[in-house]
Amino acid sequence: MKTTVEERRINVGGLTIRYFTAGNDDDPPLVLLHGDGESALDWSWVLPILAATHRVYAPDLPGAGDSSKPDVVYSPEFYTQFVAGFLNAFGLRRAVLVGNSIGGLVALRFALSYSEAVTALVLVDSSGLGYLVSPFLSQLTLPWYGEAAIAWSKTPLGAKQRAWSRALLLFAHPTRVPAAWLAEQVRMAQMPGFLEATLSALRAELNLFGQYKVLLDSLPQLQMPTLVMWGTRDQILPKEQAEDAVKRLKQGQLALIPDCGHLPHVERPGLFAAVLIQFLDKIAY
Repeated sequence: MKTTVEERRINVGGLTIRYFTAGNDDDPPLVLLHGDGESALDWSWVLPILAATHRVYAPDLPGAGDSSKPDVVYSPEFYTQFVAGFLNAFGLRRAVLVGNSIGGLVALRFALSYSEAVTALVLVDSSGLGYLVSPFLSQLTLPWYGEAAIAWSKTPLGAKQRAWSRALLLFAHPTRVPAAWLAEQVRMAQMPGFLEATLSALRAELNLFGQYKVLLDSLPQLQMPTLVMWGTRDQILPKEQAEDAVKRLKQGQLALIPDCGHLPHVERPGLFAAVLIQFLDKIAY
């Protein structure tokens, strides 16, 4: 039977949040958090598969997709409190958290602060596990440089150029990028407030020299099962960060996705879902 994915909206802390959901209400909850400059659409290639065994929720984070874009500092702290509010809005006392890129950093921060609410943690090419990051991103933290990039990327031609530039950076095989992903990038770039929120989140996480919100020393505190999943050809964050992180986890597992970039759930959804399901099958809910 074909899984129905529903697009809905909910109020969280006064913000209108778009989210996608699928699965049975009686199944364990699974929350998917996308990366900076992305949207919940990223999960659409794996969400129906995961919904066979879980009630899945994939929100557009504030500032992204079709969610509200308030004029705030989009810091990891802000996003962490949003996740707390999102779970509370559904009455979810415990859930599996899956986070990609900055979504991974947010999931990790939430797990460290609210461990009793996290059944298991999955960090997908996650920020916060090492200082090194692609200079293509860190240079955007320079004064005025990011603002100039925003001004150009809001134009129709600039939005298309930005989408293809991101594809070259985020995927091992840019020519195979789904057309729907590229269209979403072009659409969002021209939405008021989206690029400003993206840049704010980037600057709250990075400086010119790399990441400064690194939580490696906190990893031994995690008690829940944790899967670290990484594309072997990630140009944003090197796979060595994953290998270092998993050594510090009490219940850590490492899964390297071969011939894949920063978004394995988009680039290799079948393998991503298979690895994640294998991990989830061993969780005691």
